[in-house]
Amino acid sequence: MGRQGGHNVKSNQNKYVQLTASMFRTGVLGYGGGPSVIPLIRHDAVTRYDWLNDDEFGETLAIANALPGPIATKMAAYLGYKLKGVRGAIVSVLAHILPSCIAMIALLSAVNYLSGSKVIAGMIAGVSPVIAVMLGLMAYEFAQKTYKGLGKWLGLILFMLALLLLEVLHLHPAIVIVIFLAYGTIHYRTLAKFKSKPNNKGGTP
Repeated sequence: MGRQGGHNVKSNQNKYVQLTASMFRTGVLGYGGGPSVIPLIRHDAVTRYDWLNDDEFGETLAIANALPGPIATKMAAYLGYKLKGVRGAIVSVLAHILPSCIAMIALLSAVNYLSGSKVIAGMIAGVSPVIAVMLGLMAYEFAQKTYKGLGKWLGLILFMLALLLLEVLHLHPAIVIVIFLAYGTIHYRTLAKFKSKPNNKGGTP
């Protein structure tokens, strides 16, 4: 019992250490707002620590996008809550936002002083392509999942529909996400019912 209790305590501590390290790292290294942090969070949650699989992360990201507030903070809160409940959510959010808050306060005067510097402008211009590549890679991986789950033509049709709603009709992204979540629910429920129907061919009437 003592050995098992010690193992559970150590496991709990490891979860807190993982959460703190991951959220600290994503909070510090994520540059360019919430969308640029998502690939870093996905790498830790799916690849590094195996907290979620790809499907779970995609569903969580879709729901988080539909809710108000910063996307990265919402993802941090969800991951912390999933692993260690309310206490884990608090630890995760604090680890994610505190380093950035402290750095912003400490460096505010330097930023104001260097705001017109060509060197700083060049640094920002150099980082922007990296963010674009990371977001493009994540979009490509989600496109692969869509191709496997829905097929090429249906996936292409839904992509064009999303593009129409966002860029032509200028619907809010949250509304588009809710629409596609509703469609996904209906699609997979219908597909599940169709597959669950007994095959009467060749059987007794």
